[in-house]
Amino acid sequence: MDWSQIAKARQQLSRERGAISKDWGGKIAIALAYPNSYYLGMSNLGLHALYSLFNNHDKVVCERVFWEKENQDRKSAPLSIESQRPLADFDVIAFTISYELDYFNVVQIIKASGMPLYAADRNERHPLIIAGGPCVTANPAPISPFFDCLCLGEAEPIIPGLLNGLQNSISEKRGRLLEVLAEIPGIYVPLLPPSAPVSRQWAADLNDYAIASAILTPDTELGDLYLIETERGCNWGCRFCLVNNAFRPARFRSIENILAQAKLGLQYRKRLGLVGAAVTDYPQLEELLVKLRQQGAGLSVSSLRIKNLSHVVLAELVSGGIRTITLAPEAGSERLRQVIKKGITEDDILAAVSKVAQQGIKQLKLYFMIGLPTETDEDIAEIIKLTLKCKDILDKNQVGSRIALNVSPFVPKAGTPFQWLPMAHLPILNQRLTLLRNSLSPRGIKLKSESPAWSQIQGVLARGDDKISEVLANIEGISLPGWRKTVEKYHLDVNFYAHQKWGTNQKLPWSMVDLSIKPGQLELELNQALR
Repeated sequence: MDWSQIAKARQQLSRERGAISKDWGGKIAIALAYPNSYYLGMSNLGLHALYSLFNNHDKVVCERVFWEKENQDRKSAPLSIESQRPLADFDVIAFTISYELDYFNVVQIIKASGMPLYAADRNERHPLIIAGGPCVTANPAPISPFFDCLCLGEAEPIIPGLLNGLQNSISEKRGRLLEVLAEIPGIYVPLLPPSAPVSRQWAADLNDYAIASAILTPDTELGDLYLIETERGCNWGCRFCLVNNAFRPARFRSIENILAQAKLGLQYRKRLGLVGAAVTDYPQLEELLVKLRQQGAGLSVSSLRIKNLSHVVLAELVSGGIRTITLAPEAGSERLRQVIKKGITEDDILAAVSKVAQQGIKQLKLYFMIGLPTETDEDIAEIIKLTLKCKDILDKNQVGSRIALNVSPFVPKAGTPFQWLPMAHLPILNQRLTLLRNSLSPRGIKLKSESPAWSQIQGVLARGDDKISEVLANIEGISLPGWRKTVEKYHLDVNFYAHQKWGTNQKLPWSMVDLSIKPGQLELELNQALR
């Protein structure tokens, strides 16, 4: 018994508001596992949504599980937060996975808990192990050997059928239970390959589900916010973006629904965090922000769209306490923004920065990608020029203004028009990062970048097939040397997954997923981009 872990869980519970503790008698016990730290996981609104959806069922008890650094260091099994039980005590372990690099932690959690890693080696004596999340919906193949079933799409339409199947068949032999689950729309059972691709599920009306902070705690990145989902999906069609395809179509909550959630949230927090792929796409955003401010709410938003950024919206956000604005040009040159179908011009970007500066905001974050398809050194030079133009605008309006760049390498994602294209090679990415840093740092512009080497691994996982599972299962120590050693041992062709252009007529590893995209649409978008 790990008393230090029990003490930590109890301390976390004591600082929470909203945690649910249920009697286990006669209920299906579900461990909701986030394969990263409590600090990160408790800022993930998807985790809150799942916690509520499961616990709203009177025949279910759902408790949270996280993977802390001390678990990894000691290879110790995690315990649930609510009752401090080991994973083996639960009927179901449900992973929610947002990032491909967390696949490493998924494997470590299952191993540390003493259960067979591969689904084929488990039976009814073991918990059913399932997973969902954006990267799982796009391409479940790399982790499919570890899971009894994988949920493709949004949870709201899947969970009722899943829970009904579990209630009726959880005590059956594992083979029979899997047969029942395989019949549920949106569920992929790797041990029972489907005769046709499994259709991604999505919630038609967001107003049917109240998605907001279920548990409030100061022990997390967004601990001072009450989070509310305002919209889901995106219709802009950026060719690199998974959200555009895995969460289509764009859907918006009613203003009445959001205001009702805000009224509840303001009983516990002074600030509201509005969450969505593009919050500024909300059709009644100006009215919404004005009414939230009338309720006395401080405000934070997860994203701002550069195109037609409203003075009213910015003014309400500033009066609501926002001190830093984040914009995402993605590419520096007009040509490259057209390739990725970003839909904004340099004039749009500079106009947005001018509006930001006029509101007295001194801190601006800009998101860019490097290694995009057809990118050249000239495109990197355009990032530098554009950033300096933005800084000049801020400097003319404010003393002590600051700009920070967040730069990430392009990673091709399954289910997007760029799924067939390669990543840039590491020397090119490192050279372009050096050029940006050497050009902008002397001007006082801070640059933060994702590791190209880890981005390459993400690329392998994003376009991988079930051969990747062998490396995930056998890596010793989650590190770059550990990855390279294991890749070499199991003869995994990193170049094939990360750096080769694939033919549009070849069978893709994620062919078992139906994202409900019209046949030929992704190829058409690819051809338009490359022209």
